[in-house]
Amino acid sequence: MLEGKNNMRRSFGFYINFIFFLVLFVVQLCSSVNAQTRRHTLFFEGTDYELNVYRIYGKEPGKTMLLIGGIQGDEPGGFLSADRYADFFLARGNLIVVPRANFHSIVLYQRQINEDMNRKFAEDNHNNYESKVVVILKKLIEESDCLLNLHDGSGFFSEEWKSPDINPKKYGQSIIADNSICVNQKTGQTINLKEMAKNVIETINKKIKKPEHHFHFNNHKTDCKSSLHKEQRKSATYYALNQCGIPAFGIETSKSLPLEMKIRHHNLGINAFMDIFNIIPENPGINLDQPKLHYLVISVNDSLPIVVKDGQSIYINHGDNVEISHIDANYDRGLSADILGYGTINDVGKNITITGTARIVARKDYHPCGSVFIELGQSRKKLNKSVSIGESSSEVPSCRFFKTKINGIERIIPNFGHIQLVKGDSFEIIDIIGTGDPSDLVVNVKGYTGNPENNTGEDRGFAINTATDLWKRYSLNKKGQHYHVDVTYGKKQIGKLFLDFEEPVLNYLLLSSGDDKLNYLVSGDTFQIGMDNFFKLIDVSTNVAENKSVKTFMAGQGHLKKLIKKSEPFLLDDFPYGGKRRKDDYDRIVVERDNILLGVIYLNFTQRNNSGG
Repeated sequence: MLEGKNNMRRSFGFYINFIFFLVLFVVQLCSSVNAQTRRHTLFFEGTDYELNVYRIYGKEPGKTMLLIGGIQGDEPGGFLSADRYADFFLARGNLIVVPRANFHSIVLYQRQINEDMNRKFAEDNHNNYESKVVVILKKLIEESDCLLNLHDGSGFFSEEWKSPDINPKKYGQSIIADNSICVNQKTGQTINLKEMAKNVIETINKKIKKPEHHFHFNNHKTDCKSSLHKEQRKSATYYALNQCGIPAFGIETSKSLPLEMKIRHHNLGINAFMDIFNIIPENPGINLDQPKLHYLVISVNDSLPIVVKDGQSIYINHGDNVEISHIDANYDRGLSADILGYGTINDVGKNITITGTARIVARKDYHPCGSVFIELGQSRKKLNKSVSIGESSSEVPSCRFFKTKINGIERIIPNFGHIQLVKGDSFEIIDIIGTGDPSDLVVNVKGYTGNPENNTGEDRGFAINTATDLWKRYSLNKKGQHYHVDVTYGKKQIGKLFLDFEEPVLNYLLLSSGDDKLNYLVSGDTFQIGMDNFFKLIDVSTNVAENKSVKTFMAGQGHLKKLIKKSEPFLLDDFPYGGKRRKDDYDRIVVERDNILLGVIYLNFTQRNNSGG
């Protein structure tokens, strides 16, 4: 009986060991398969410009396509679309996916930080983070058989001018190439970019219901002397085409479309190009759940890490070192955590000394998805000698958000955030959002006095004309480019907001002359007025939102000045053709915003033809 039991134990142990080694083998096999089908590489770890590269290998060999998203940080349709391809499994061919080429600019939702990253693929003498990232992107292009650079562009591209938002100067809803046909100088192979783009456009337009949202081929003719897009000679697609000899395209969805639609249109374009190169994927779904922080894992003074949930406060002592080691949210990629007023825009993995109350904002790309608050002092639930967690204290008021109004439109800006403004914008601080009574706080716009007769430093409720009401000597650089707003409770500063200004500029004017010819003119150009002696102002494009307060005038060398209204013929019947010019003759078109000059177009009049017909 005893021997039978021992045999049973040995048999049972054998089966347990067999199952264990079988499971281990399956796990190793799965890991090996995953290693063969996908690879993740992280460059510049621990910096604000971390670069994540995902390589997906098909079960069968084939062509390799490179997807670049987010090379300009204010174009979420591109980088959120690319993000969905990082989890692909492929039956044939390969993908290299760079969802967020310019993560620093994405987090700040800006086109660029130091320089436009998509203008750094030619000779580059600058040593900044954009240059370092472009070095990696160039190597990835060299590994590829095709490049797709994913963008969101303004308006809707059309080969003919139809309206200020639909014309040849716009980018949206187009497949862009630097030429129609290109010959690879190394192999002699002819690359028919136009034919490839047309095939893709035909495929994706069948799946887009509204004709006004259809895609069109946009040939930039980048090498031509008459090209309107000479700056593209420094772009990623131009480098890929001319230096590496591979087909390269920009897919531009319109910024005017809803985000989900932009992502879907990018996906349609990517899938159609993959079909041309016989790269067989599984189509990605679109998940646009609202980003939501679950918790942060934080260590104080190198102690054991603790979990701090969204909305909770962590209580520490003055001078303690805080390190964020992990972000848990409903998304896996594009996450960052910023201790506002400390460190940089992404403080994950950094040991930072805290000297006052602060807020940690978690972001999914540029979108804030949750907050954890750092406060000084002890609370109810002790965790160790210097740290505890709990709900935010209400004893001292806090500033968490600024409620503002820019050109009449309300915006909520986080504490220690930046607002990008154009000089001449109207700016107003409505109130502070936080804990405690906001009336106990003083909100002071440095360089501005709301009430000169009783200057208490309180500037809420005043509409500030940023062209005339701010004093340059109080700006951070003394040049009128950067100002700040302070929030104080007694003598303690608890909030700050940064105002970053750019000069208003004219992008272009669109004028129609008597022969109905459309003329695209940039500042400094000369406009030839024909025999019909009139013209129409069709469109004015500036960097000012909705052209707020922007006006266009005819002006003379003297004090002559007359407003030009859009789409109305501007007549010059009294102009003295021929003979000596008077000092007050019209000689230019000027574009202004509250007496700030945006640009000038010079005029050249031809002699009136008075002969009969």
